[in-house]
Amino acid sequence: MERCDLCPRECGVNRFKGEKGVCLTGTDAVVSSFGPHFGEESVLVGAGGSGTIFFTHCNLGCIFCQNWDISHLGIGEVAGQEELASFMLSLQNAGCENINLVSPTHVLYPVLKALEIAWAKGLRLPIVYNTGGYDKPDVIRLLDGIIDIYMPDMKFASSSKAKTYCSAEDYPYWNRLSVRQMHSQVGDLETDNKGITKKGLLIRHLVMPGCLEDTTEILKFIKDNLPDNTYINIMAQYRPLGGAKGYPEINRRPTQEEIYKAHEIALSMGLRRLDH
Repeated sequence: MERCDLCPRECGVNRFKGEKGVCLTGTDAVVSSFGPHFGEESVLVGAGGSGTIFFTHCNLGCIFCQNWDISHLGIGEVAGQEELASFMLSLQNAGCENINLVSPTHVLYPVLKALEIAWAKGLRLPIVYNTGGYDKPDVIRLLDGIIDIYMPDMKFASSSKAKTYCSAEDYPYWNRLSVRQMHSQVGDLETDNKGITKKGLLIRHLVMPGCLEDTTEILKFIKDNLPDNTYINIMAQYRPLGGAKGYPEINRRPTQEEIYKAHEIALSMGLRRLDH
């Protein structure tokens, strides 16, 4: 945080002195909302919902972000460490199945401080690291024993697409290294007798229009580097939101044929544990 290198952007700013890098965030987290969420994967939701905390801003900044008002416009309120801990405890008291940290990479410092406070006050739920996937394996390694469920995106295999849509040409490199590190810590996704997960890796891949080559490469990486039992959510939710209208090639929804083909590719590779 003194010369911030929490993520691959390595802005080098001193966030303790109020300097801000790409994520536009100081030492405190900014929270847009928190509460039980029933739209996540079924293995996270259960009867009580996933206890989501949506952090404002992020370290990736996709031009097509589905939460543009949060990630780009900065909608949210500063939450101190005690307040952040109180959010976690209130989600537990509401009956949530887990604490789901949405876009936590850039706010790891206040999140870890808040977790210390919350654990001391009785927090016992599994912690979900719900990330865009632009993480450093060295930082992920520091979270061993803290994070129970890793839920990274694997967005792009193409450096040129990552550069165009996220200004992060090195996204595929860091994404693959960090996903492997995540799996080495928590292993394959485990579920209890109610179908709810307490630990493991869940990979999300958003099918984008005209990007099936990336889908193929990402699924091949999973096949070659992770167990066939890896839990993968091939997502069809893409909409041309945010700044996507300025890019004609992604200014449409993926077709049903593209979605079908993505699943067909996964199945042809022997990847059977798919959520959709």
